[in-house]
Amino acid sequence: QVQLVESGGGSVQAGGSLRLSCKASGSTSRSYCMAWFRQAPGKEREGVASIYTGGAGLYYADPVKGRFTMVLDSAKNTLYLQMNNLKSEDAAMYYCATRYGSSWCPLDDSKYNYWGQGTQVTVSS
Repeated sequence: QVQLVESGGGSVQAGGSLRLSCKASGSTSRSYCMAWFRQAPGKEREGVASIYTGGAGLYYADPVKGRFTMVLDSAKNTLYLQMNNLKSEDAAMYYCATRYGSSWCPLDDSKYNYWGQGTQVTVSS
């Protein structure tokens, strides 16, 4: 299992950018799924992007394609989410999560076992 700590959230103007970080610690020797989810007040948690640390490709949910970019720095055990052209719809608490036992990394929160504390993103017009 891995301990996850998110950071980098904040308040930005619409059209602005933020870079979120997810620092993993603990047992990181095995490959596993890492994913970003987000949840706005009164709404269900939704998937944002996912990656398999063993080398599989990246997956992005449709609402963020072309605007968000995920990068895994294996040496630092850190997953970044670069968010560009932010919209009001992107405002949410963003969570990093992990899943073990499969190289299939769906954007389904029920499939993930370990979660970070979240980092808040707000977007103003």
